[in-house]
Amino acid sequence: MDNSVNTAGDSHRNPLVSTRNLCKEYRMGGEIVHALDNVSFEIEAGEFISIMGPSGSGKSTLMNLIGALDKPTSGDLIINGQNLSRLDADGYSSFRNTRIGFVFQQFNLLPRTTALENVKLPLLYSRDHRYNAEDRARECLTRVGLQDRLDHQPTQLSGGQQQRVAIARALVNAPDMILADEPTGALDTHTSEEILRLFQELNDTGITIIIVTHEPEVAEATRRRLLFRDGHLVDDRKYKDHHWVVA
Repeated sequence: MDNSVNTAGDSHRNPLVSTRNLCKEYRMGGEIVHALDNVSFEIEAGEFISIMGPSGSGKSTLMNLIGALDKPTSGDLIINGQNLSRLDADGYSSFRNTRIGFVFQQFNLLPRTTALENVKLPLLYSRDHRYNAEDRARECLTRVGLQDRLDHQPTQLSGGQQQRVAIARALVNAPDMILADEPTGALDTHTSEEILRLFQELNDTGITIIIVTHEPEVAEATRRRLLFRDGHLVDDRKYKDHHWVVA
């Protein structure tokens, strides 16, 4: 699978995501668990990144923070110039609904609703008036190759097609980035490869994509890998000249 990097204009980019000494703690009984411990890194717009690590490493916690699903205990999380650490609850909700596109392992589609209606839904929730909701949903479904499945409900679609609907839904608000949590976990090998190629094609158009995964094969399809262990970022590599090198 081709994971060569388009580096045009890299030197002129500002970080899309910047974390500075990011920490997240949970209290469990009488103990404090450091899910993330002083994590600092940057992600540029247009990158295609996998976040890896064993269970309990902090990768899912990090995704929840970047996706504005949870707040850090301390440190700064800056996305597209906005410090999420300083937003109130309404600000978090607005940011999450308009700036982040989510793709999940189990698709999370409304069962008795057509593909077109599923994809329109985020626009209706966000009251985004930049687009005609139906036209935009059609455009995004066409982009993922489902222009002939607009009126199909999830039960009439294969697993791969359902995930394509979910990806179209993630695109519909033109978010700053797509966050995908184990997006191939419920798919067979062939379909997983098709979904990863779709992510690569979307990334080639400049869309920032971050995939949380425990599967090395998925990480191999991306262009940068962040490895977490015990709440720490322990390895950061980019794919360059057909090799993985320390970032």
